Amino acid sequence: MKRYNGFTIAVLMLVASQAGAYGVGDNSRSGSVNTCTKPRFTDFSPEDKAEVAPGSSFSFRASGNTHPETIKVTVKGVPATIEIGPKTEGASVSVHGTLPAELKDTYAKILIDAQSNCKGSSGWLVKITP
Repeated sequence: MKRYNGFTIAVLMLVASQAGAYGVGDNSRSGSVNTCTKPRFTDFSPEDKAEVAPGSSFSFRASGNTHPETIKVTVKGVPATIEIGPKTEGASVSVHGTLPAELKDTYAKILIDAQSNCKGSSGWLVKITP
């Protein structure tokens, strides 16, 4: 068995400690880190799985980090008409809309897509009566 002298061990320890300073993986970035905070959606009305008439109104709130101009709503693939309330700094944004009148006697998902510094989506299901 070969004996290692103290100098070789010291060099290896030095190299290993320098490599560890650079870090590995996604958490090793220093300085500005681009974190993704998706927009959140709350206060859905009507409630999930509620029965509603064709052309009924709906509403929800989008978190304060949401860019209001990016909010898009589709109902069973059909674009919905929406009105977006004013945005105040840090406060949530209220969104009101109406279901497409041509959707009758069907289940439909109200699907929301929006951007903050990354894309977020959510939605809920309603039963549209005849």
